[in-house]
Amino acid sequence: MKLPGVLSRGSQGLPGVVGVARVDRRTGDLLRRIGPGDIVVLDQLDLDRATAAALVSAGVAGVVNASPSISGRFPNLGPELLVDAGIPLIDGVGVHALREIREGSRLRLHAGTVYNGETEVARGTQQSAETIADQMIEAKAGMSAQLEAFSANTIEFLRRERTLILDGIGVPDLKVQLRNRQVVVVAPGTDHVEDLKQLKRYISEHRPVLVGVDGGAEALREAGYKVDIIVGDPDRISTDTLTRGSEVVIPAHPDGHAPGLERIQDLGIGAVTFPASGNAEDLALLLADVHGACLVVTVGFQATLREFLDSGRSGSNPSTFLTRLKLGSKLIDGKAAARLHRSRVSVTAVVLLVIAALVAVAAGLAVSGVGQTYFDWAVSTGADFAAWIKGLFS
Repeated sequence: MKLPGVLSRGSQGLPGVVGVARVDRRTGDLLRRIGPGDIVVLDQLDLDRATAAALVSAGVAGVVNASPSISGRFPNLGPELLVDAGIPLIDGVGVHALREIREGSRLRLHAGTVYNGETEVARGTQQSAETIADQMIEAKAGMSAQLEAFSANTIEFLRRERTLILDGIGVPDLKVQLRNRQVVVVAPGTDHVEDLKQLKRYISEHRPVLVGVDGGAEALREAGYKVDIIVGDPDRISTDTLTRGSEVVIPAHPDGHAPGLERIQDLGIGAVTFPASGNAEDLALLLADVHGACLVVTVGFQATLREFLDSGRSGSNPSTFLTRLKLGSKLIDGKAAARLHRSRVSVTAVVLLVIAALVAVAAGLAVSGVGQTYFDWAVSTGADFAAWIKGLFS
């Protein structure tokens, strides 16, 4: 997958990677307008995996970060993902780069330096697999402090959202019936497209309610499924997907403001808002739980401790933890569901087993005295029957 750096090399023979600058301090807004060959200039301390995955998926040529992509607080996953994909990452160039680099300008990255034409506009540290590995070792020591901070944030979040988490107060009503049904929730996380493919047989057999979160709704539609419920910011979802979904739920801020609601209204699509401080993934799980789903299979959700503590989710970690704790045993990871479903005995295997048993019985009869007697009787009976039929027409 190491293509972006190769495809975007400068045409004038200068070393490094060349691309059009996309600059924004707000990472969410930046991700909406990037494309193949762009050089992204952002300011994100501890680059998380979700952001890095979006950059890789967009096919950017390089990334320039005003802040350190690895602060040492804990081992975040974003830098490793970028470097493994062959995308140059220049770290810690300073916030002045956001002011000096203009949107749409043509940049060249080489050896930790950012050039605009032949002019150096910023300098930092170019990350490599070796430098990231060294920093990850040091960052692991910061996990204890991160867990302590997480505990305090969880208590504060529970005080603020306890009626939602514990009693489901504030969860909107849905037209789609979820009670006593299985639900698959797809989010745009790591390997979500491949994991969805692995669940094809499970979905075909059990016909679960399909819930798409942001880009997860796109993945469901592209896989040929009808999305029953879409949860997320409409500005991040295509019109085709929005209009084909059965029901749209828009996460809203606690004050009631729902980003993307105007677009839904312009499209003439009915939607409900869900005011809460958790992220869209957590809200989708709460919808399934409160409305009586008997089993919830997740696709594209973080599954490891490192993913859980990834800084891109730090604001919603308490919600993530408490939501999963609330669902308890009805929550299962998509990878596990696919493995369990594949381990079941298929109809083809049963048919082959029956055929093998019949062949074995036939072979046993053939070599036994009983088998020979039966064969002689069958031949004699068949001959007598043939003679009788012949006599009828003679």
